[in-house]
Amino acid sequence: MPARSLPSALEAEASLLGTMMFFPGSARIAMEEGITADDFVAPANRNIFLAIESLYREGEKIDITTTATRLQDNGTLDMSGGIAYLTTLTDSAVSSVNTKTYVNMIKDKTILRNLIEVAGKIIEDSSAGQPDVNEYLDSVEKSILNISHNRRTDEFKAPTEVLNQIVDNIHKMEENKSDITGLATGYTRFDHITHGLQRGDLIILAARPSMGKTAVALNMALRVAERNRDKAVAIFSLEMGADQLMMRLLAMKSRVESDSLRTGRLSNADWNAVNEAVSDLKALKIYIDDTSQIRMPEIFSKCRRLQNEQGLGMIVLDYIQLVSATTSREGNRQQEVSEISRNLKALAREFNVPVIALSQLSRNVEARENKHPILSDLRESGAIEQDADIVLMLYRGAYYNEAERKQADETGSEIIEINIAKHRNGQTGTFSLAFEAKTNVCLNISSNSYRQEPAQ
Repeated sequence: MPARSLPSALEAEASLLGTMMFFPGSARIAMEEGITADDFVAPANRNIFLAIESLYREGEKIDITTTATRLQDNGTLDMSGGIAYLTTLTDSAVSSVNTKTYVNMIKDKTILRNLIEVAGKIIEDSSAGQPDVNEYLDSVEKSILNISHNRRTDEFKAPTEVLNQIVDNIHKMEENKSDITGLATGYTRFDHITHGLQRGDLIILAARPSMGKTAVALNMALRVAERNRDKAVAIFSLEMGADQLMMRLLAMKSRVESDSLRTGRLSNADWNAVNEAVSDLKALKIYIDDTSQIRMPEIFSKCRRLQNEQGLGMIVLDYIQLVSATTSREGNRQQEVSEISRNLKALAREFNVPVIALSQLSRNVEARENKHPILSDLRESGAIEQDADIVLMLYRGAYYNEAERKQADETGSEIIEINIAKHRNGQTGTFSLAFEAKTNVCLNISSNSYRQEPAQ
């Protein structure tokens, strides 16, 4: 099979160099657009660009004479075609208007060449075999994405550009008559304080075991999925299987008790509610991964695929302390959790979605008379608090108080107190939800009954 030549834009290379030597300001435009010597395929063109680039960096005048002199000084004039080739380049220069077009044409070919290089390395490495296929797959995906990310982007944004965007957003919010700027959960007090789950935010949901972390996270995931049906909600469950989580979601949606669902002892009314809930849940983009020992590279990889196939709206991880470290740090779990925490923040930023990550709290809570958790109770790493944009801490009085537990048994509902202990971009505060343990439903608290949720 004949060898294929690498993609190139030799005519665009020549036109750009001629324009840079003939029109004042063209070199500045090209440099600002991010052109580099590596973007030029022809060795002569690369040498000429390096001469022009050095003149530009030094603030010297750029024309055919200064360029030829610099090439002569570098000892590369003859191998670059001499004065005759430089003259040909400048003679073909028509206008500086096309400078950006030439740059884009050249850089597009660079991207294609880089893709070919990466693809060749993938073939070579894959043929040699890899000890950890999932980790290697993640590195492959990153190397391909890096080619796209390395395309030129503005390093700075002028105040005018940023402020215009801000003012436009303010006008949109005024027209919508809403203070929700992120994804609404429907939990009135929480949405009022946070303005919804913000894209790119890492939200830590922390509590001691049996406080209702998973229930709260699933309720939020369900509500977000219902309000954003074009976006997928990814749930990584390291503790419970997909069938257990879906059973909980079914109980929430149908309001049929979990015990009844597990035993199959349902009334006709229950069956009607279940069938309706099943139909509703099937229409939602809720995707559950129940890999018990998963690492962050695998989470990134799976989220990328889901993003490409369905569009990603939100990620839930249950829970941080069960994630396997990418690199083993024997005897130092704190460093491992710190690495996982930083990766979770990177996950939120890369996919521009809110990430809700559940976290265990240390036993210090149980040793105190006041059982309400505080930030220092976050288990194993202060990095979790540092990386988080929001930290939510759960407390169930009925878990510790006999009288409240009896009342919860009688009414079928109890209060979960949620403290917004950290909020990087806004106010903190405490709000409460009514929790029905038998159906795992979390509701806004109305003035009349915990069971009655105000209309949204």
